[in-house]
Amino acid sequence: MALLRVCPTITLPLVSSKLSFRTKFEVRCCNLQLQVEPNDSRKLVLAVKEKLEKEHHSLPLGRNGRDDEDMILWFLKDRKFSVEEAVSKLTKAIKWRQDFEVSELTEEAVKNVAQTGKAYVHDFLDINERPVLVVVASKHFPEVRDPADDERLCVYLIEKALSKLPIGKEQILGIIDLRGFGTENADIKFLTFLFDVFYYYYPKRLGEVLFVDAPFVFKPIWQLVKPMLKSYASMVRFCSAETVGKEYFTDETLPSNFKN
Repeated sequence: MALLRVCPTITLPLVSSKLSFRTKFEVRCCNLQLQVEPNDSRKLVLAVKEKLEKEHHSLPLGRNGRDDEDMILWFLKDRKFSVEEAVSKLTKAIKWRQDFEVSELTEEAVKNVAQTGKAYVHDFLDINERPVLVVVASKHFPEVRDPADDERLCVYLIEKALSKLPIGKEQILGIIDLRGFGTENADIKFLTFLFDVFYYYYPKRLGEVLFVDAPFVFKPIWQLVKPMLKSYASMVRFCSAETVGKEYFTDETLPSNFKN
């Protein structure tokens, strides 16, 4: 008998889960529309928990740990409900969070690099009710700063953006402002890191990425990066600053650096 049965008429809502940081961010796991009967999904979650306990007992417990059922269910969904694949990806994600010390990231810890204005979480949601992570490429100088500082800021801002998810929403919008971009701002390694983080550790959280007013010098960089992004490349949209204002925000919610 198959463990999973398709059931289009039944959806399983996740109970909102709150992840506390020193900055008191709360990450909400949204209602996931799953074509799985509640009993079957529960069995799969328990199967993953048991396998993690048996094979990866040293992994931490608690929020974003090996017994976090909301996180397990999210990764099961990402891996099309394959227990083996979910265990493999979860193990990597949990170990990474532990090694990267994600729970230790605070506003104070990233203050120096954040003050450059190279990246921030916008105060307002876009018209699709997605939190917005903005990167200002012209303020990024990879030769000047330790790459680890930029990586910590990146993860801190992803966590902050996820903490702003409204109930029922799952994804965030990324905006990379390429106006004024020059070769001194190019950083293929960091761009690859950004997409890797979303693929391996925050699966299906990135809904769309806007590359705004990309100059000619950015094109060869994109040709190098695009093959490495694989399916994530389809999330990228090249557009103008005018399009950002017209299609993604209202006059009141438009990020200040896109206002005339």
